Amino acid sequence: MTRLSELWSSFHLLSDQSPFSPDERVFLERFLEEEERLRLAKKISYLLARSGIKRVKTLGEFDWKFNPKLPRERIMEFMTHPWLKEPCNLVLIGPAGVGKTHLAQALCHDAVMKGHQTMFLSLFDLMARIEKAKSLYSAIDFYAKVPVLCLDEVGYAFPSKDQADAIFQIIAKRAEAKTTIMTTNLIPSQWNKVFDATTATAILDRLTMNGTFLKWMGGRIAAESKARGLMRKIKIEINKKGEVRLEDQAQWVAATSGRVLSAEVRQTQQILRRHMTQNGNLLMTPNTHTC
Repeated sequence: MTRLSELWSSFHLLSDQSPFSPDERVFLERFLEEEERLRLAKKISYLLARSGIKRVKTLGEFDWKFNPKLPRERIMEFMTHPWLKEPCNLVLIGPAGVGKTHLAQALCHDAVMKGHQTMFLSLFDLMARIEKAKSLYSAIDFYAKVPVLCLDEVGYAFPSKDQADAIFQIIAKRAEAKTTIMTTNLIPSQWNKVFDATTATAILDRLTMNGTFLKWMGGRIAAESKARGLMRKIKIEINKKGEVRLEDQAQWVAATSGRVLSAEVRQTQQILRRHMTQNGNLLMTPNTHTC
């Protein structure tokens, strides 16, 4: 099948192509390709605006070096799986600050860019929408049918019995039919802190169907490790007495002079606060309050 024939079929055109001259066929192919591009761009813009993704984060922006304990191989294995064509579940487990939300948003963004309807929202927001829904059945049906649904921050909000029942219905209806992504700070055995034991077991049972559970380590430990690296770079030392020594204050001032401070600088400031003595107050700059 020629490219023009593919486009002809895609736009559901019924007229015969045979009467067109070669030049006319070239013109029609270019015209239809441009129309296809514009329609796809409009669709992606529409889907992105309604996806719940507040800030676009891509997989290319993800800093794999930030935390060497990330299960990168298993993540890449999931990404090579045709997860948009073959429904599956992904649960990212780990403490705050390890990049779970970034990766989840990046996967959702990738789905949108490929033309798939996606919803990204926190468990708290889903609870609020269930509570405010004029028709509970309609709300459950909507979230059950979204091709890609991501529930972020499971473990930071605690649904009521009715809300938990509705969330279970959503997950149950999606099982083996739609792709579901979840991020949580709780291992599966702790989910009864969020849901009652019976509901937690039932939800986990549905997520296990074609499911991948990835446990991430690091968090604050990884952040502090990077901060220690920055301290070595600009020659900040803390002796056994907790006294801070700075060989080149100009470097520290330069590192903290920006309007927006990096994560390493903010973490370094927190470390210094814990060890600050009266003799070390010169290290505290006007930007310290921003961390």
